[in-house]
Order: sequence, then C-alpha cells, then structure tokens
Amino acid sequence: MSAELIEGARVILEGRIETASVRIEAGRITGIDGARDGAAVVPARGRLLAPAFVDVHGDAFERQIMPRPGVVIPVDAALLDTDRQLTANGIATAFHALTLSWEPGLRSVETGWQIVRALDVLRPRLTADTRLQLRWETFCHEAEPLIAHVLAGQDRPSLAFNDHTTSMLLHYDIPVQDRPFDQVNPYPVTPFDDPRFLRKMQDQARRAQVTAGDYADLIRKIWDRRADVPAQVERIAAQARMSDVPMLSHDDSQSETRAYYRALGARVAEFPMHERVFLAARDAGDRIVLGAPNAMRGGSHLGSPGAAEMIARGLCDILASDYFYPAMLGAMARLSADRVAPLPELWNLVARNPAEAMGLADRGRIAAGLRADLVLLDWPEGHAPVALRTWVAGRGGYAALRRHPVPQPAEPAL
Repeated sequence: MSAELIEGARVILEGRIETASVRIEAGRITGIDGARDGAAVVPARGRLLAPAFVDVHGDAFERQIMPRPGVVIPVDAALLDTDRQLTANGIATAFHALTLSWEPGLRSVETGWQIVRALDVLRPRLTADTRLQLRWETFCHEAEPLIAHVLAGQDRPSLAFNDHTTSMLLHYDIPVQDRPFDQVNPYPVTPFDDPRFLRKMQDQARRAQVTAGDYADLIRKIWDRRADVPAQVERIAAQARMSDVPMLSHDDSQSETRAYYRALGARVAEFPMHERVFLAARDAGDRIVLGAPNAMRGGSHLGSPGAAEMIARGLCDILASDYFYPAMLGAMARLSADRVAPLPELWNLVARNPAEAMGLADRGRIAAGLRADLVLLDWPEGHAPVALRTWVAGRGGYAALRRHPVPQPAEPAL
C-alpha cells in the first residue's frame, strides 16, 4: 500500500482544529505535517479532515434486507450495499445491531444465522470494519447457540440486552419512559383482550410477516417464559464476560434496571429513557449512548430526553447512527450550528468515545501510530457537510469525484 499525504486540510486533532497535512502508510497514520517524501498527494485545502466514525449501534441494514414489509432481499446483496452506505457516510467501524428475537421474520434467529454466515463469507470483500452487536431479546432462549458461535469468533462483537417483550405488553396507563424494572413482580401487563392490544401488535406483525392475531397469540405464549429469563440473562452475561466483549443494556427506564445490568458487566447504557437513568449511569461511571437521529432532528421521536440537552449537561458520551447512517454526520452539523459544544469535543461522541467503549484503542483519533480511519469532508458554511473521501485502515473506502471545480468552502461554525 503506497503512502498518501492528505495535504492542507483543517484537521480535527485532540481538543483543537489545525491546518495540517496527514501522512498515511500501510494502514496507519505515520505523521502530522511531515515531508511528502514520495507520498501520493491528496489536495485537501479548505476541506475538513476528521477521524472516521465508529458506530456502536446501527440497524439501518434491516431496510436493505426488507425495504418494504414482506419484501425480502438476498442477505449478501443487502450487506454489500450497506457497506457502501457506511463508507459513503464516513463510517469506518460499524456494529450492526442484529436483533435476535423470538418473533419470526426479519428479526428472527433464523434470519440472524443468515446474516452471521453471510458476514463470515463477505468480510474479505467489505470495506468497513463490520462487526455485530448481538442485540439479544432476553425472552429468546433460541438465540443462545448463535450468541455462543459469534462470541467464539475472531471479530469481537458486543452484546446488548433488550427486553422489548415487557415494553410491548406494558399497560396502556403507564408511559414507556416509566416502564418498571423488567423483572418486577407483579408486572403491569395490558389486558390481552383489550382491542388496543391487537392494534398495537399490527406493526410488529407486518415486520414478522404474520397476522396481528397470530402475533398476539405468540407473544402471550412467550410471556409464559418470564420466570426463566433471569437465569438466561445471567448465563449469557457470563459467556460475554468470559469472551471479554463489551456489554450494553437497551432502553433502561429505571435506575434499578441500569444497576442490574451493570452488576452483570454491562457498563454502557444505550438509549436511556428517563433522566433518572442518565444520572444513575453518570454517577456510576457508565458510558451513555444516544441516537444521532435524535441529535440531528432536535429531539427523540419517542419522547425520550433530547440528545442535545444531554450532551450539554455532560450526560451523553456516544452518538450512534441507530436507524439512519447519515445521522452521525448530520448530528455533528446540527450540534455545531447550535453551538452545543466545540466541534472537536462533539467529534469525540462519534469517534474517540465509541472506540474506547468498544475496546478499540487503535482508532477514533488522528495521531501517529493509529489506524488510518479518516473522513475528508466538504463543509461550506451554512450548508450540510458531505463526505468526499473515507479511508478505512488506509484503504480508499469511498471517494466522490467531482466533474467541475467548486469554490473552496468557508470554515463551518465551531
């Protein structure tokens, strides 16, 4: 791999932005402001060079597999196209949030096996460093063999504890943000004969490709497993600890929930749903993840705390793409324009902090010796930024070629 010198860009370094040149060779950053020394020059004057994104939770790949309800695309084709979307949006490291659920269809264990096997074959052809977040529904004991298989593999995954079963069955009088601890007894379940219950099941049924009535019958049967869930959770958490993989808990609504999963080794709170959980997580030194779409749009679509507010209060460490890959860059633009924090500080949310939380110490910053995971941006003042080039371990993962010269952009508001 020949050396390249990205010359004259405004570079996001630790705590500052400086005009500099960055040399990359053999997949690594080998120097800042060194001599050309035979390297191929990438002209970057007026552009912004930043660490490429580390996405700890992205499930937009599901829309590639099922772009419309009931329309299924071959998994290998979907994942190859997803890889292009990732690098086109500046994402060099991606944890696909692979939901492993008891429901049939898109989020079934059967589909999970298809994705795992496809990734095993496709990884040599993928540009992004593509890993899995095992987004395990805790009522789904059928997923244990798949989880064990992935934990034993070479591509270090993460494990997220999800309990959407209790969320779906939560009594209508209780907001989801106030959902009790998963294992509390008695749990406030909505009456199964309530007409609103069947209506609520319709969206899930479309994704699972069954009728709403069949889905409702299935979740009633799954609810009968509830007594077995705590032992399953402890067993899976023990396997994850043995494999030394990072663990997260998803949609915590009570500090008791966060404390339970923290005790099992899950030191990342993913998408907390109430301020009390943010505060409990921060007091305990846990990492806190929110969705970049929340920050990009200016609020949560579920009515959970807003990302911008939490960032300003020091209650958010990481932004993840969630359901929309362009949101990581879009969040940087919105938060910078709103002056929530200086841009180098904001960039930690999408690069350095997620890399550290996932135990990836070789990326997330621009410094000599680290992986050359970089994104070169065109960011005219007052306009949306766009990735011009993305490097993944020094490889050209994405390049947008322009037919005509464009004016050099002014500096974005910092």
